[in-house]
Amino acid sequence: MQESEFARAVAAARSTASALGLTVADAIVLQDSTRLMLRLMPCDVVVRVAPMTLQTSAAFEVELARLLAGTESPVALLDPRVEPRVHVRDGFAMNLWTYYEPVPPGVHPPAEFARALERLHAGMGPLDIATPHFTDRIAEARHIVVSRDHSPTLADPDREFLGNKLRSLEGAIADRCAAEQLLHGEPHPGNLLSTKYGPLFIDLETCCRGPVEFDIAHAPEDVSEHYPDIDHELLSECRAVILAMVAAWRWDRVDDYPDGRRVGRALLGALRHGPPWPTLDSV
Repeated sequence: MQESEFARAVAAARSTASALGLTVADAIVLQDSTRLMLRLMPCDVVVRVAPMTLQTSAAFEVELARLLAGTESPVALLDPRVEPRVHVRDGFAMNLWTYYEPVPPGVHPPAEFARALERLHAGMGPLDIATPHFTDRIAEARHIVVSRDHSPTLADPDREFLGNKLRSLEGAIADRCAAEQLLHGEPHPGNLLSTKYGPLFIDLETCCRGPVEFDIAHAPEDVSEHYPDIDHELLSECRAVILAMVAAWRWDRVDDYPDGRRVGRALLGALRHGPPWPTLDSV
């Protein structure tokens, strides 16, 4: 979140929680990116604070979390003490979530990660909720690449290479005509909590429709070894397209990812090196 908005965002979260009858004495920053994630104490609630431009995605996340709660899917739950909706204050949109005490890293091995993702897909499969298609996300990445206004520091040879790579990979994946369903969209390790209740997925606003291999491609390689009945050639193409999309995002002029340009160059290098494609966590 922009430094100029940080203090207002924290104040809005504290005021909102207090107005809802929760006791707030302190705010601990858990994550600071496009959205600010805070743990408010002593009420022990997690508040995700977003600019009003993201209110629609915040509302979608609430609705999806409510639907998934009835499927026993491995997802973090909204805080049961407050009404499950988007709360608006001082130009910010907020969701309030249950806080889960983390367990030590490594408690949940790759096989458990894979089972959790399989259970999530089973819960998402029957849901009828409007979401973007995964190709819409590829199109957004291509728009960044082809627009010099959006990626002014991207060198022309890299611009041409990355644009062509996104286009060819999208076509190759579409040609497979794989079965599609609702997906998490970005189920990488950073969006998986290790808790005493088992692995729980968070950040549902990235959901899209596509083949399950698109989701699996976000996970470490050893996770895919435990997910049953996947198309490994499709998985490889999905890994490549994810590398290309994330590379495009790192060159976006408004990207605030730490050391983003270095990461973007590393991803371009991996794409030029060719298959076998690495997973994001290994680049």
